[in-house]
Amino acid sequence: MSDEELAKDLGLVSAMMIGIGTMMGAGIFVLPGIASREAGPIVVVSFVIGGAIAMINALAVSELGTAMPKAGGGYYYINRGLGPMFGSISGMGDWMGLAFASAFYCIGFGGYLTGMLEGTAAELPSLSLGTFSLPSVPLPEVSLFGAEFLGTTLLGGTTTLGVSDIQIGALLAGVVFVGVNYIGAKETGGIQTIIVSALLLILTVFAAAGFFEFEWATLLDEGGVAPTDQGYGAILPGTALVFVSFLGYAKIATVAEELKNPGRNLPLAVIGSVAIVTVFYAILVSIMVGIVPWNELDTETPVSQVAELSFAGIPLLELVGVGAISVAALLATASSANASILASARINFAMGRDKLISDELNEIHPRYATPYRSIALTGGLIILFIVALGQDLKILSNAASVLHLIVYALMNVALITFREADVPEYDPDFRVPFYPITPILGALFSFGLIYFMDGIVIALSMAFVVGSIAWYWFYARKHTKVQGVLSEHILDRSEEMPDAAVSAAEVAAPDEVVPDRVMVPLSNPRTEGALMELGSELAADRDGIVHAVHIVKVPDQTPLDRGAAVTDRIDAESQRLLDQARESVSRSDVEIETTTVVSHRPFEAIFDAANRHDADAVVMGWGDDRPWAAGRAERPLDELTHDLPCDFLVLNEREFDTSRILLPTAGGPDSDLSADVARTLQRTNDADVELLYVVDDPSERDEGEAFLSAWAEEHGLSDAGRTIDTSGDVEEAIRRESSDRTLLLIGATERGLLSRLVDRSLVYDVVDEVECSVLLAERPTKRSLFERLFGRS
Repeated sequence: MSDEELAKDLGLVSAMMIGIGTMMGAGIFVLPGIASREAGPIVVVSFVIGGAIAMINALAVSELGTAMPKAGGGYYYINRGLGPMFGSISGMGDWMGLAFASAFYCIGFGGYLTGMLEGTAAELPSLSLGTFSLPSVPLPEVSLFGAEFLGTTLLGGTTTLGVSDIQIGALLAGVVFVGVNYIGAKETGGIQTIIVSALLLILTVFAAAGFFEFEWATLLDEGGVAPTDQGYGAILPGTALVFVSFLGYAKIATVAEELKNPGRNLPLAVIGSVAIVTVFYAILVSIMVGIVPWNELDTETPVSQVAELSFAGIPLLELVGVGAISVAALLATASSANASILASARINFAMGRDKLISDELNEIHPRYATPYRSIALTGGLIILFIVALGQDLKILSNAASVLHLIVYALMNVALITFREADVPEYDPDFRVPFYPITPILGALFSFGLIYFMDGIVIALSMAFVVGSIAWYWFYARKHTKVQGVLSEHILDRSEEMPDAAVSAAEVAAPDEVVPDRVMVPLSNPRTEGALMELGSELAADRDGIVHAVHIVKVPDQTPLDRGAAVTDRIDAESQRLLDQARESVSRSDVEIETTTVVSHRPFEAIFDAANRHDADAVVMGWGDDRPWAAGRAERPLDELTHDLPCDFLVLNEREFDTSRILLPTAGGPDSDLSADVARTLQRTNDADVELLYVVDDPSERDEGEAFLSAWAEEHGLSDAGRTIDTSGDVEEAIRRESSDRTLLLIGATERGLLSRLVDRSLVYDVVDEVECSVLLAERPTKRSLFERLFGRS
């Protein structure tokens, strides 16, 4: 057994490797050939301008990242700054942009993989997605955005689908990368550093070898530095095409909480990674168009083409050099694709938390503990883009760029909003220089670059923005409770603001910004102060209200209408008790509402009241006659017939103290709720949280550490202690680790009703045997009847 704590030990170099590794992908290994057709040898200026725009945006990311180190990155900043309508645009844009970028990276991977196999006489079969016999029936040829999509030709009853060998390689890569993320495997920081270091070393050697082959005559051949029809006017369209090469530096902001001295190291890492990548691009692209004429540069594997010429004449060096370039290309594109898929899941988590999308999309896999639905949906989009658009990389790269440019532009506007609204909690350690000129230029350059893209891509981006706004109006607006700083600032100063601005803010605001309601059912408010204390802390952290419900039971022999006849007496007693409850939470400075409920069946009345009052969470007490001794919050019949109305927290109090918390987890929605509560108690009570994950034997320790590290980071508990228990005995591990803890936070059992009738559940045994207080957390989830009876597999 080991006791580990995630310290702030991510240094500047490691953080820079995150940004460089994400950016240095297919951008350098694929785009130079395509971009040179667009801009000619002056394409190097296109890369430099792209780096300059990225640098301006990097300044904004640095300020926002040091002010709000939150999961979700750019989406989070925009949603909080500009409101959920713009949050919908940015979240969807980031997500779809990453899907397009992943498809682009996979195509780059497929190109170099195919080249390697061809070079070793192991050429991929010309399947074009398969050759097989079909009846002689005419099949349509479909064209999508200029690319053939499953186009078919009939030759003697044999059909060939129009997908190239490179697309097949890309499809294989896409399936592998999505599968890796689906089952939860991910590269560690150390491996990422090794990959990026090796990549930079190989490219440095490539540049050094190419330097001796560089010729100005080749660079200036075919009409000078700007020989295309547009001349120097081709620079900005070229920049629009290659901007996909600079996506990824914002990812550094998502690990700000793990950085040493983030106020210094985050800006240096973000800005430094953009600077290094820009310099590498400028040098490498200049060498490439100085060795191979710009109009002959390969559009699929240009670096390999140049490497063959650079290392020519020395057989061993040529073999090793070209092979190393191919390996580097595979590593770079794989790293970028994997990182993009991983990032997309985090964006969906952030949007689900804010209720801009259904949180069902983020359901955790019971075995792999990954958001498998989100990953599968993203993977499906990637596969579709590879098949539909894989023969036109220009569309893929432009689509990825335009969606991210929209996000970057809105991010700059959000920064201005935070500054001008003078939000008290907005206190970044780094501030962009030359404010407000810098963020204004960042927004203008980002939006302006979109103008130079192909018309079809601009049309698609505008359709996407309109679709995102429609999604907000017809779905998210009815569910989210987030109201951005911009709307709050305008509405708070409505008398000073133009009428048009006030009207727009009112119209765009969520239907109703309803505060979270934490319901606390009380049988005796005088003796259940711990429930009120916990409920008030949750409500205060959510800017919500506490709803204390006094449950009064009357015998079955007494009709409820007769009970109502004595309500004066009941109300007087209830009000006296509820007043005591109100006093017990007065120090929390939260609003409190009170209700008295008269019922024959007070337990069922709790769920009914939660439904009627639209509670977001219920905090209630443990009881021997209640069903959670079997590990769930509902009675068996109710468990089989319907879902919980909201989150439920059931407290078994033993000298209630939240200073030292143990949180066992194996993933899943209930441990997500446990994490929410743990974060609240960290913020309100400075609680010391220890995470526990149990594996079957010592050989699984590394896998367990990787899971717990990723889970902690995903749930905002990266500063919590972590324990990996290798005994394989979950109950014993919890008993042992809870010995010096004051509160055990445990999720509801996933076992089905029938299995619990045969054998007691984990929760039942643990609650009986630990000495500290226990808080059972259960989050409503959709379960089939089979899962309700037999449990999740």
